[in-house]
Amino acid sequence: MKALEQQQEQSDDRLEQKAKLSYPEEIIEEIFSRLPVKSILRFRSLSKPWVSIISGPRFTKLQITRATRTALFISARDRSNGDRHLFSGSLDGGAVTHLMTIGTSYCPEDTEAEHLNGLVCFTYGDLFHDDNITLVLNPSTHKFFKLPDRVSDNYIASNLFGFDESRNEHKVLNISQSFEDSDTIEIMIFSLSNYSWRKIDVDLPVNVSLNVSRHRWYYSGGSVCVNSTVHLMLRDPLEILAFDLRTEKFCTVKIPSDAVPQDTLHPCTRFIKINGLLGIVSHDRVEESNEMHIWILQDYEKRVWVKETIRFPGSWIKMGRPFPLDSGNTDEIMFSPSVLSEDLFEVPIYDMKSRCFKSIQLTLDRQFVWPEAVELEEIKCYVESLIPLQNQQNDTYLRF
Repeated sequence: MKALEQQQEQSDDRLEQKAKLSYPEEIIEEIFSRLPVKSILRFRSLSKPWVSIISGPRFTKLQITRATRTALFISARDRSNGDRHLFSGSLDGGAVTHLMTIGTSYCPEDTEAEHLNGLVCFTYGDLFHDDNITLVLNPSTHKFFKLPDRVSDNYIASNLFGFDESRNEHKVLNISQSFEDSDTIEIMIFSLSNYSWRKIDVDLPVNVSLNVSRHRWYYSGGSVCVNSTVHLMLRDPLEILAFDLRTEKFCTVKIPSDAVPQDTLHPCTRFIKINGLLGIVSHDRVEESNEMHIWILQDYEKRVWVKETIRFPGSWIKMGRPFPLDSGNTDEIMFSPSVLSEDLFEVPIYDMKSRCFKSIQLTLDRQFVWPEAVELEEIKCYVESLIPLQNQQNDTYLRF
């Protein structure tokens, strides 16, 4: 028996030695970096030398630069019990993969999701007040990190996801203020390099105020990070407040006059990132024209905007009033989905090159009680990656 075990150990050693000597490490990295993340993770169990290569920071950085496979991050809420389910899915459609379940209250909650360089930042709760939870996830590896609470007495706060290209670093920008002194804001930055908050002193641009009593801060427009700069919407007048993560300075970006909606007090204007570019879209005039306009900031430095006009093949109202959600880094724009049954929904996709619509159908891996119980919240594209996240004990309200 011992002889057999020794033979097996020797055989395993020979396999590892062969894997180590077959090709140079650079060649192995080059081959693995072009594979799907799921396949790469499987290869880790075949050889200790391969585990060392795949787990190293150099390979992680190489893989994300070569990553071309885009998948979908999906959040859906079950109205029957309040649970929120997170999924990943394919852009080709089909069955989705369950990532986790978040036990939440029956009360309606806001959600916001942003994807950057292989990670997804998902926030739920009261996004405008300091009563929300933010998770940073890697859907490819099924790992997550819960953002720690800030050390602050301010009441109104929002977390905005960003990526600093100069430092190759994911960051979360937190802007907060209190009702007692709404003219004063506090800016903090959380770095995923050292997993800590840092307070910074920075001035707002001239003539810009985030005074809540004047309804200046329009966070419901979401945020988007382009060129290492986090953008959020201001209103009355409607304009963009931009925070550069490299210089840690604010500035404003004017939007085209044609992009300003008719109702400027309650504008239905949101950000969208198209092919890595900043875009804004409003749907307040679609019912009359059956057309939707998206303004894309083609040249960021010179502030050159171009308009993309989308014509719907049928009545926009009868189609369920679909609204652009995301495009990842492609010329295809995903629109808000429609629920077809307890476990099936359809996502319209617009191709800017062919100017035509298509759709994909996605099947949830669990049936909801009835179709009306399914509340689809967020659908975002993300690039597959091996970016690690700090180990963290699971909270009681998170179930896998």
